[in-house]
Amino acid sequence: MTTEGTTTPAARPWLRWVSIAAVALVVGGIVGWAVATVFTPPKDVLSSTAFTTVDVVNGEVGSSLTLNTVASWTPVPVGSNLASGVVTSVKIKPGDEVKQGSVLYTVNLRPVVVAKGAVPAFRGLGPGDSGEDVSQLQRMLETAGHSRAEATGTFDAVTTAAVRAWQKSRSIPVDGFVQAGDIIYVPTLPTRVALDATLLSRGVSLAGGEKVLTGLPSAPEFTVPVTDAQAASMPTGTRVEITSPEGAEWEGFVADQRVDEQNAISIVLAGKDGASICGKDCGQIGVEGQAFLLSKIVTVESVTGLMVPSAALLSKADGTIAVTDPEGVEHPVTVVTSAKGMSIIEGVDDGLSVRVPATEK
Repeated sequence: MTTEGTTTPAARPWLRWVSIAAVALVVGGIVGWAVATVFTPPKDVLSSTAFTTVDVVNGEVGSSLTLNTVASWTPVPVGSNLASGVVTSVKIKPGDEVKQGSVLYTVNLRPVVVAKGAVPAFRGLGPGDSGEDVSQLQRMLETAGHSRAEATGTFDAVTTAAVRAWQKSRSIPVDGFVQAGDIIYVPTLPTRVALDATLLSRGVSLAGGEKVLTGLPSAPEFTVPVTDAQAASMPTGTRVEITSPEGAEWEGFVADQRVDEQNAISIVLAGKDGASICGKDCGQIGVEGQAFLLSKIVTVESVTGLMVPSAALLSKADGTIAVTDPEGVEHPVTVVTSAKGMSIIEGVDDGLSVRVPATEK
């Protein structure tokens, strides 16, 4: 006789054997799975990857980087003021191009002009004087149309008449004498210049000797700060499209690479065939500080034509390239350009379906 919830002694051995058999089955299943897993070769993922197809279509392929080009002038002191008195007007803006006889500013209403010459003004000139400074004056008067005589270096009667005509054209006292402060000589003309606004502005008193005039090169320098990786993608000749301060497009080309003391890399740009990048619009670049101009560095020139993914290209052992249609037929092609995973090709028709990747794995 049994009671609910208990097991008779005769039944217990039977249950024990059932439990042992169940455990054995579980262990055997685990061992079998492990053996199958360890000794079965892994599935070849590549062999099971099916290709897809795409159609050859017209498109455009190219590549570029968007970076800032830095434009800056490198001013050099070229002239000092020798006039004394109050600045009554300033006639030029920073970066203006001046030529022989251009008025820079006025002191006590008397014009101060610029002229070409290697010798700085150091004295007043009048009849009987001679020297290279007289020759410089004579060349300036000839350019201004007040004399047809050659520069002799001697302040003669012809030079006196020319000076008087020049003074009359400038509405200053006509006396035939040139004051030391009337002219600032600079090495080359025409040239772009700037006046030091801290030393020379309307209402400022001058004593003479102030270094007020700086000369500028014909164009600012254009550089692009880059990383090592960016520099590697910009070989000499790479084209750069620069947006000017007024929204126009300037074109530059990679000409050189510069590394400073902190190992910072800058790409130096130049205009086409040695021309200025900014041409006649260089005045848009401020003389002081740097201008940062948004630019597109064209690492791969854009080309339009028949386009396919680069993965559709099959490189043959003989160096030729082909694409493969869905039936496995190879079609030789010529690659015009490649960028960003796409290629422009020649040699097949628009609309041809090709495998991607080029061969079935």
